[in-house]
Amino acid sequence: MTAHLAAVRSHTAAELAPATARRHVHALPSPAELRTAMPLDPARAERIRAQRGAIRAVLAGTDPRPLAIVGPCSLHDPEAALDYGQRLAAVADRLADDVLIVMRAYVEKPRTTVGWKGLLHDPSLDGGNDLARGLRVSRDLLMELAGLGLPLATELLSPVAADYLEDCLAWAAIGARTTESQTHRELVSGLDLPVGFKNGTDGDLGAARDAMQAAACPHARFGSDADGRPAWIETAGNPDTHLILRGGRGGPNCDAAGVAAARSMLAAAGLVPGMVVDCSHANSGKDPARQPAVLDEVIAQRRADPAAIAGVMLESHLRPGRQGLDAPLAYGVSVTDGCLGWADTEAALERLAAG
Repeated sequence: MTAHLAAVRSHTAAELAPATARRHVHALPSPAELRTAMPLDPARAERIRAQRGAIRAVLAGTDPRPLAIVGPCSLHDPEAALDYGQRLAAVADRLADDVLIVMRAYVEKPRTTVGWKGLLHDPSLDGGNDLARGLRVSRDLLMELAGLGLPLATELLSPVAADYLEDCLAWAAIGARTTESQTHRELVSGLDLPVGFKNGTDGDLGAARDAMQAAACPHARFGSDADGRPAWIETAGNPDTHLILRGGRGGPNCDAAGVAAARSMLAAAGLVPGMVVDCSHANSGKDPARQPAVLDEVIAQRRADPAAIAGVMLESHLRPGRQGLDAPLAYGVSVTDGCLGWADTEAALERLAAG
C-alpha cells in the first residue's frame, strides 16, 4: 500500500464533508491509487484485451462457437470463488474448440428493496458495509481469477465502481433494473469491452434496444477522473453491445417465437442481431434446476439456426441451491439466487459444446 493511499484512508468524515443526521462521508482511494497499489500485470492485461476480442467475434458471428457466461449468482467467499474458478478453467480449456466460457464474477447484487448488496459493498457479510475493504477484496479476487486464464464477467451496478474494476473484465452486463438508466447507458458508451443489456423485468425489449442505441453514441457526462477529481467525460460510443433475454413477468422469452421477435426488433433498429439467453431468472421461472432445460431449448434453436443465439448465461456454484445469511454458511452455496451445482454445470457445458 502506498503512503499516499494510506493517508487518504486516514481522513475522517469530518475532514471531507460536514456530518449530518442522514449522511456520513468516508474517504476512499481514487481509482488510480487503488490500481497503483494493486496493479494488473501486463501479461494479464494483454490476455484480457484478447479475451474481449474473442467475445466480440462470437457476438458478431465471425466465431461460430457459443458464448457461455457461467458462475455464481454473486461471489461472497473468495476461497470458494477460486475453487470454482479453477474447476471452470479446466473445463474451459478442455472445451475451448467448441465453446467460449466466461466466468461470472459478480461482486455487486441489485436488490428489489434491501438486502446484502455484494462483496464490493459488504465483504464481511455482516452489515458493516466497509466499501474500502470491499474494493480491495473485490479487485484482489478479480485479479486472481484473471490469473487462471478465464475471461471474467460482472454486472455494472455502481457506475463509480467501474473505474476501479473494469480493467479486469472481458464482458459486462447492465441489469434489468438499470437498462433504462441514462447514467448506465452513458457509462457503457465509454467502455472498451462488450456489454449486454437485459430486457426489463416486465419483459419489454424496447428499453434494451433503446439502451443499445444510446450506448453506441458519443456522450458528455459528469464523472471523475482517475485521481478522483470531478470531471467532464467525453465518450466515443460502444459498438459492442447486445441484448440479453431474461424473460419477464409474463414468463420466458427464450422460445423460438421470442427469439425471432427479438431478432426482428434488432434488425429493424439496425443493431447486431446476436443475443444472449439468460437461462435463469424469468426464463427458468426462478427455479435454478430448470436452467438445463432452458439450455437444451437454446441448443435446439442453435442447431436449426446457428446465428439465432450467440450465447447463454447460467447461474452455477459448487453446490446447488441457496442459503440465507442468518445461519453458519455452507461452503460453495450461493447466498443470493439459487444456483446449479458443479456436476450439473459441467454436464450442461458439455452438452452446449457438443450441440
